[in-house]
Amino acid sequence: MTSAITSVKTRPAGTGTGSGGAPARRGPGTTVALRGLAGLAGLVAVLEVLPRTGAVSADYLPPASETGRALWHLLAESAFWTALGDTLTGWGLGLAIAVVGGVVAGVVIGSVPVLRAVTASTIEFLRPIPSVALIPVAVLLYGTDLESKLLLVVYASFWQVLVQVLAGTQDVDPVAEDTARSYHMGSWGRVRYVVWPTALPYVMTGVRLAATVALVLAITAELVIGAPGLGNQLAVAQTSGAVPRVYALVLVTGLLGVAVNLVARAVERRALHWHQSMRREGQ
Repeated sequence: MTSAITSVKTRPAGTGTGSGGAPARRGPGTTVALRGLAGLAGLVAVLEVLPRTGAVSADYLPPASETGRALWHLLAESAFWTALGDTLTGWGLGLAIAVVGGVVAGVVIGSVPVLRAVTASTIEFLRPIPSVALIPVAVLLYGTDLESKLLLVVYASFWQVLVQVLAGTQDVDPVAEDTARSYHMGSWGRVRYVVWPTALPYVMTGVRLAATVALVLAITAELVIGAPGLGNQLAVAQTSGAVPRVYALVLVTGLLGVAVNLVARAVERRALHWHQSMRREGQ
């Protein structure tokens, strides 16, 4: 009894324990976040040191501190927030149109075998066409207005959604299809209770991919065509030789892309909380 009490009293101070007396450990998410922050800090340090040591000319790569100051001044400008709103408007409208069109077309085409066979060659012909190749057409039709940006965004994003929805409709369990027919379920009932639950994971994957592609094309349209937005401000900064401002705008577009991806992943997890892939991810 005395030895047991002694062993409890002589436990080293400051050693935390988790459930069951096991030492407390950081979760894998915390470890990954700390490593990511360490890598980011290392990158910032390298970008600060390289121009100051002369390894890279500061005329082409300013120190990270100068880029940070340019970003701070940028955030204080009302024109920047207007441009950000223009970019998000083109991105959001184009993505919404592409998602609705891709889902509707994918479900209709995928649910009718004859229609899928008839449209297969057309889809495979149109899908690989680069969206930037449509820039002259967009300028000819709409100039530098919002519609020209939407044309490029919708065209690029639509195929991301359509291809995923078509794959989802083909993944429906034949037993479930036969069961629905045996219960004399109508076309709408089969789509709602059989096709849609199977295709939804594919739809969310398509939406996540389309969200990133839509942002890339929105900024590309602004950069090349001159439509209002962050891309247009980036082009103006480049032509005026404001190198720190250029890098600050590039940083903003990168952060915007990260935010879009995080939001898309959150929506995907929310919509597919019942799916086995999300349950495995949460373990």
